[in-house]
Amino acid sequence: MASLAKGAALDLLLSPPILFFALGVVAVLVRSDLDIPRPVVRLFSIYLLISIGVLGGYKVSLGGLDGRAIAVMVSCVVASFALPFATYWVLRFRLSTADAAAVAATFGSISAVTFITGVAFLESRAVEYSGYMVAAMALMESPAIVSAVVLARIAQRESQGSERRSDEAGGVWREALFNGPVVLLVGSMVIGAACGQRGWDAVSPFMEAPFQGVLCLFLLDMGLVAARRFPEIRSAGWFLVGFGVVGAIAQGMVGVLIAWALDVGAGDALLIAVLFGSASYIAVPAAMRLVLPEANPSIYITVALAVTFPFNIIVGIPMYNALITTLGIGA
Repeated sequence: MASLAKGAALDLLLSPPILFFALGVVAVLVRSDLDIPRPVVRLFSIYLLISIGVLGGYKVSLGGLDGRAIAVMVSCVVASFALPFATYWVLRFRLSTADAAAVAATFGSISAVTFITGVAFLESRAVEYSGYMVAAMALMESPAIVSAVVLARIAQRESQGSERRSDEAGGVWREALFNGPVVLLVGSMVIGAACGQRGWDAVSPFMEAPFQGVLCLFLLDMGLVAARRFPEIRSAGWFLVGFGVVGAIAQGMVGVLIAWALDVGAGDALLIAVLFGSASYIAVPAAMRLVLPEANPSIYITVALAVTFPFNIIVGIPMYNALITTLGIGA
């Protein structure tokens, strides 16, 4: 297993997207003025989400949604809702109620960028994966935000402001169900499924060929953003740094076990592990500002972005892949 993990890790570390991520980190460490304008980065993210969505929908149109696909998606939704509760009680030993709830919610949701990196890893190794995994990713975005609403009620010790929180919860539910990335992913997947082979043939030169190059540029920016968060790790403390790694591994292993139980292919198993082990640093933090304004953003954003995200794309993905290979999942 060690040699498998070493080989997969080396492949990922030497891939252009990860090297560009490292370049972004180095640029911050040497205090370079390198920067990418926000509107350009937003365009990159929109392109990546649309490409993944349309490709996933196209793959669904080829294979359809069978019982296994439905089982995978249901398992992912249930896990996204349930995992924050287990995580919350672990974090509660060292964090305030509000901070524990916020961190737990980020770990219950997913990172689309980590998923995209996992897809790139599979494609670089010519490993197939199912189109419905894109649907699973989109479905996992929201349940953890719903869990955050429940955890926020646990965190709310005083009755003062309860009516205000109830009003804000409505906005959080809307954010959970209709936030931009979810709408874009689901909409793109529906378009890809509706258009089928003819539609994919028409857009594949734009959706497929430039994908790796755009991913390089996007991860360059992510390296810049993550490195700028490094000083804030001190406020999170070493306990949370450790949790950002151990929590990712533990949840990723849960994903591997679920993949094994559902008897999915190796590519799907890796993406399930990646989804379970990733942490949201966009949708959930935005919701936390509404439902838990007393939680410290420098804790839950920094742990997800500066600890768990780099760990997963550098170490976690090849490690999960090595475990899946060792267990013979999808063989």
